[in-house]
Amino acid sequence: MPLTAGARFRAFLMGRHLVRAPGAYDGITARLVAQAGFQAVYMTGAGVSAARGFPDYGLLTMGEMADAAGVIVRAAGIPLIADADTGYGNELNVTRTVQEYEGRGVAALHIEDQLSPKRCGHLAGKELVDVDEFVAKIRAAVAARRDPDFVVIARTDAIAVLGFDAAIARANAALSAGADMAFVEAPRSAEEMAAIPGRVSGPCLINLVPGGRTPMAAPEELARLGFRVAIYPGACLAPVVRTVDAELAALAGVPPKDPVGGPAAFFARLGSGEWDAIRRGERGAGNG
Repeated sequence: MPLTAGARFRAFLMGRHLVRAPGAYDGITARLVAQAGFQAVYMTGAGVSAARGFPDYGLLTMGEMADAAGVIVRAAGIPLIADADTGYGNELNVTRTVQEYEGRGVAALHIEDQLSPKRCGHLAGKELVDVDEFVAKIRAAVAARRDPDFVVIARTDAIAVLGFDAAIARANAALSAGADMAFVEAPRSAEEMAAIPGRVSGPCLINLVPGGRTPMAAPEELARLGFRVAIYPGACLAPVVRTVDAELAALAGVPPKDPVGGPAAFFARLGSGEWDAIRRGERGAGNG
């Protein structure tokens, strides 16, 4: 009987090398990642949102995200680590999220402790649920999986809100509740990044976003520090934006746009300012 996607991913985790997963957001980017020879692919929530014209503000539904995951699984044929945001509600919603993702062939997903609607982990203004609610969601995710090899990753965004020590404590609480891996988002320095694997009581994932809050590091350095997985959400998205901007500028006979900066600058091109205004109560929903 062939191995499940989760079992294949776990086999990679048992190997000697860091598992690197470039971010894909549709069928073509997923296939390109696989054709480049990577062991795993990451479904970037920011990329899936951007492909639908939205900033990474938690605007997509669980169904939209699960459907995108199914497209990537089918196109790539390699284990998929998928962004599942906050789990899209309480423990009941988390349960269904795991079932829907697993049913589409996803190998692993991560659920975070942000208050819904979430924000990109490299933006300011994040809010958190309390630790008991976070742990309850992780327990629900673990209990919901049908395949015991399906990997549940607990992501905490607490560094920016509560500080580094609180983030480590939340990661360890989630691992004690049954999570298979910890994802401590957005360490702010090389020192914080280096400290994570030694202080977390389980395997660790690191998220590398050019222009984000976390210092970039080579795979060899990440492996030396003790990380088991590195995800690269912008690996496909950023080059696509740069290339399309350049091609369209050449076609229009105008100067190309400035290169895409960090996450905030990119999301501004997707209308984040308008959505911020709605949240502040300054305007109604609309397109501008």
